[in-house]
Order: sequence, then structure tokens, then C-alpha cells
Amino acid sequence: MHKHQELFDDRRAAGRKLAYVLSDARYDLVLALPRGGVPVAYEVAAALKLPLDVVIVRKIGAPGQPEIGLGAVVDGDPPQVLWTPDLLQIFQPSESYLEAEVQRQLSEITRRRQTYIGNQAPINVSERHILLVDDGIATGGTAKAAARALRQAGAASVTLAVPVAPQSTLDELATEVDDLICLATPEPFIAVGLHYQDFTQTSDDEVISLLQKAHSL
Repeated sequence: MHKHQELFDDRRAAGRKLAYVLSDARYDLVLALPRGGVPVAYEVAAALKLPLDVVIVRKIGAPGQPEIGLGAVVDGDPPQVLWTPDLLQIFQPSESYLEAEVQRQLSEITRRRQTYIGNQAPINVSERHILLVDDGIATGGTAKAAARALRQAGAASVTLAVPVAPQSTLDELATEVDDLICLATPEPFIAVGLHYQDFTQTSDDEVISLLQKAHSL
């Protein structure tokens, strides 16, 4: 692994590099996966002069095993719910459990969205060419849920753009999106953070201030 080729100074520097390779393409809207995707997406949106919003994904955990995702709730206008049929088959949770979990995750999405951008409604994605941005991908579960939800909500196209990811995950995601842009696919891939000099956790305050800045551009 040639470290110097794959190291980004920080998320915003990675966003500027992404924007550079995206500069000729036609998109309508940049959507960030918070929190770490926001500084990357901010630089992309600013460079391409596009509106920026967040897309929040919340896992629906199995009864007693919350780390196992039976599905996901993805915010939007309207929010989308996606299920993993084979896991539903295995766990066979009750309808009332699933309904309660969906409502719980929806209220968490609403709470987070209000924290990040106040009462502003999600931007409608129907017929829009979407650029979905994160700070890197390991397993790709969140990105996959977001991409599926955007398609379900009628997006004209979905392009996933990230600074770094393992090739195996990109291969899996290729069928979920119209286009994939990734600057570095180091082997062996251990963790996203290893490819950044500064991978300090993005704070809510930074998310809020970047989204405010993006809205005033």
C-alpha cells in the first residue's frame, strides 16, 4: 500500500479531491450521510454549486439483538422503510414489534434532522440526479439502504461518491447505484480512518454549521 497516495489530510480535503473528479458531471443535489459524510459533502456541494442535505439512516434491530438489522428506516419526503426478507424469515418478529421499531427510528430521525437543520423539510428527491456522499465505506450497509431508499423515492439517478472503500464492497454496491466514484481502494482494507491523517469524529456542531453555511451559499 502506497500510503502517501491514499492519505487524506481530513474529511474536507478529501471532499475537495472528490469535487475535482466530479466537476464535469451533472447532478441536482448532494446528500450527505451524517455525521462524517457532511464535511466531505460540503466541499463537493460548494465546488459544484449544488444544494446540500443530509439523509439519515436508522437500523431496525432484531428483538433482543439490536445489532442485527432486520431493515432500515431512511429519512426523506416521505421516509422509506426497507426490509431484509431473509432475516425477517429467521427472526419472525411480530407486526407490533416492527411497527413500534419503525416509529421509534422515525422519531429519532426527526430529532436528528431538527438538531441538524431545524424544521426544514427534507428536499424532495423525485426526478433528481443525486450525489450520495460519505467519508468512506467499510461494509456499505448504510450506503446501500440510502441508495435503495432514494431509488424507491423516485430519484432519477443515484451516484455514490466516497474518498475510500474496499473494492469488494464497491463490487457489492455497484448494482445498487447508477454510478460509483471512489478515489482510493487500498488493499488490505482495515478501516476508513486509517486513510486519513485527521479522522476526529465529526461533531453535531460541525454538521450544523456546515449545513447552515451550505444553505447560505
